[in-house]
Amino acid sequence: MTKRRSTPDRQESKLPRILLIGANGQVGWELRRTLASLGEVIAASVEGGYGPIVDLLDKGLLAKLVEESRPDAVVNAAAYTAVDKAETDRDVARRINADAVGELGTLLAERGIPIVHYSTDFVFSGQASRPYTETDNAGPLNVYGETKLGGELALLESGAPCLIFRTSWVYGARGANFLLTMLRLFREKDELRIVDDQIGAPTWSRMLAEQTALVLYRVLRGDLDLKQVGGLYHLTGSGEVSWFGFAQAILEQSGANCHLIPIHSSEYPAPAKRPAYSVLDNTKFRETFGLYMPDWKESLDQCLELIPC
Repeated sequence: MTKRRSTPDRQESKLPRILLIGANGQVGWELRRTLASLGEVIAASVEGGYGPIVDLLDKGLLAKLVEESRPDAVVNAAAYTAVDKAETDRDVARRINADAVGELGTLLAERGIPIVHYSTDFVFSGQASRPYTETDNAGPLNVYGETKLGGELALLESGAPCLIFRTSWVYGARGANFLLTMLRLFREKDELRIVDDQIGAPTWSRMLAEQTALVLYRVLRGDLDLKQVGGLYHLTGSGEVSWFGFAQAILEQSGANCHLIPIHSSEYPAPAKRPAYSVLDNTKFRETFGLYMPDWKESLDQCLELIPC
């Protein structure tokens, strides 16, 4: 058999370069793993360490990052998520959640680079009695929700090819979240009072990252045209539960001995008002991409297997 010789014009296939912003957050940390199967990941964060430093408060630094990294796609997992603190720190929250997102969109629109961005159930007022769809009117109750909605609008208006995934009640084995807080308090307290009149859908950060990678893979291959399927999608764990019910499920798996007491939101005052009902309808995501998010309880059980309770 004659061995085929390589020709000078034959080039090795180039792996896609994916710029991940917010690589050290709980979603970003999971994305570093899932996106690695798609190509070269440039893991940017405000802390640095695993890649370049990016500070969304610095417009010039953001433009420099895009210019130097030369990405084929961007995933923005960075956000100002301190919901209560945002009520008094609104300028910083708006800069990170809205203004910087719009600037990033403009930079990418000029280059035709696709971006995946995450938003929140807190863009809604919580007055619905059935899961919210992407076409329902937004009505945020707090600064955090306002700024995240502002980021959505700015990115859509920028003209960048984009996918915006609204999610909710994100938890995982890393970072600051309800799951890890409950596990810690179960060890420290004999009794806890948990809000029982706010309903949502817990979402495991790993499932969110895996679904993102599956969709982005098809975008990078050219199987999905964001001119046709780009825009807003809801992406959360399936089903719904109250914070009290969520805590109960965690307690059952932890084996801890702690008494949980359901309370009304008025008994746990907070600077930022929360929506009473913020369940999101995943139908559009499922029908467009053929992907399904498991029930929140199933994902919780899998996540807890990774955490020594």
